[in-house]
Amino acid sequence: MTVDTRRHGRILVVRLNRPEKRNAVDAATTAGLDAALNELEDDPDLWAGVLCDTPQAFSAGTDLNDGRGEPTPRGGSYGVVRRERRTPLIAAVEGFAYGGGFEIVLSCDLVVAARTAKFALPEVSLGVVADCGALFRTQRALPVNIAKQLLLTGQPLTAERAYTLGLVNELTEPGETEPAALRLAEQIVANAPVSVAESLHAVAALVDGEEQRGWDLTAEAARRVDETADRAEGVAAFLGKRPPTWSGR
Repeated sequence: MTVDTRRHGRILVVRLNRPEKRNAVDAATTAGLDAALNELEDDPDLWAGVLCDTPQAFSAGTDLNDGRGEPTPRGGSYGVVRRERRTPLIAAVEGFAYGGGFEIVLSCDLVVAARTAKFALPEVSLGVVADCGALFRTQRALPVNIAKQLLLTGQPLTAERAYTLGLVNELTEPGETEPAALRLAEQIVANAPVSVAESLHAVAALVDGEEQRGWDLTAEAARRVDETADRAEGVAAFLGKRPPTWSGR
């Protein structure tokens, strides 16, 4: 199993568990995440969720060899990024969250991160664009100039800087993200579940129109990039472990 779940009272703990691939998301992982988050949303006894990782990596994003699988009806890509939720979900980031891994984090409601964690959007170094929400969610979670820096350079942001800038809610020592995320989830489930659900829904509803515009612009950007020679070169260079030779075409 590439996705494990366990219950902690009214909290569902969902763990990405594909360490040999740095938790890169393939079709099985997408299906596992979708099933876990369907359970979180559908079971009235579950009032919050924690999405956590293995020590080395939260997720390296899409598995470029095998692909991430088809978007799911309820969750979209990765089974997560277009999901409508009324149950809070906390990302507990112990290792690095790159590309689609960072986009999964941006799909969560709160973020706990170890000091050693890093966040990055390296898509431009592969000749593609971040197509799972980062083009618009990054600038909502971070100052716009920092969002542009991440999107245009592909270079990582440290967890400590992310905490200072407000992306990360709680910063922990290595090995402490899951306990810290559980404590935060316990603070949530101590409250009235309908009140929590309606509060989360209201916040999400305020940005629905903006998000649809963001998805439309992302689809257009991805379409334009997909038509370029640089897209094929970027992926081939990554898989061949060599520097890319860009043509600008």
